[in-house]
Amino acid sequence: MAISAQLVKQLRDKTGAGMMDCKKALTEANGDFEKAIEVLRKKGASVAAKRAERTASEGIVLTNLSSDGSKAIMVEVNCETDFVAKSDDFINFANFVLDVVVKNEPKDIEKLLTLTQDGKNVQDELTTIIGKIGEKIEISRFIIEQAENGIVVDYIHHGSKLGVLVRVDNVTNAKDDLSSFARDMAMQVAAMKPSYVKRDEVSEDVLNKEKEIYKEVARKEGKPEQILDKIADGKLNKFFQENCLLEQASIKDNSKSVGELLKEFNKNNSSEATVKLFHRFHLSDENK
Repeated sequence: MAISAQLVKQLRDKTGAGMMDCKKALTEANGDFEKAIEVLRKKGASVAAKRAERTASEGIVLTNLSSDGSKAIMVEVNCETDFVAKSDDFINFANFVLDVVVKNEPKDIEKLLTLTQDGKNVQDELTTIIGKIGEKIEISRFIIEQAENGIVVDYIHHGSKLGVLVRVDNVTNAKDDLSSFARDMAMQVAAMKPSYVKRDEVSEDVLNKEKEIYKEVARKEGKPEQILDKIADGKLNKFFQENCLLEQASIKDNSKSVGELLKEFNKNNSSEATVKLFHRFHLSDENK
């Protein structure tokens, strides 16, 4: 049967699919509008299957902070190219995902994909946008962080490819001042990429591995066997300074560590705030 240009346009407006794809779907559905929508959705699923093995290393990181600062959510949605990452369709989908997480707080990605909000199912929306854009798109991870008698701050680096949450507990006063200070720590995490908050979080396995490496290097440099442990201990202090947030030199004042600045803050505000944890989402992270 003949497919009118008006019907093709209506399908395009409804689904956002290309004109030719809409015409082909309507032809396959013999002009049945709802069946044509199903055809396009199936096409999206087909594209998703074909793209499953492709690498989605571009995308966007988004955050949402509660009005009282006690809770924050961060999500990462990925695609294949930076061009798509900047498109309205992709950004709108990522914001939809963030909104679903904020309102429903699912326990994992699998649960998230089953949720429906405002008549839109997350899995269906994902399939649709894959079919429309033609790239692999995936919701790779999200985190929901709630402070205990404290605050959570968020930071999104320019370009939305890197996001950080920092949780500070035991906050009884000076919350506004602490929020500003904690945001500086979030920027520190973004810039300096620590692996731990403080040194007692580092496992014995990691410490022993580092010490063996330091000792072996010193041994090959001809250092006496009896001083290898002392050399390794000195190197470990450098390891802590590079990898533990509170021991890193502050990017705002490199004459002091982040931990020293926190102590000063607590002293000046008669508080006992402690940094509990941080989360760092970066698009190039391999261990998602």
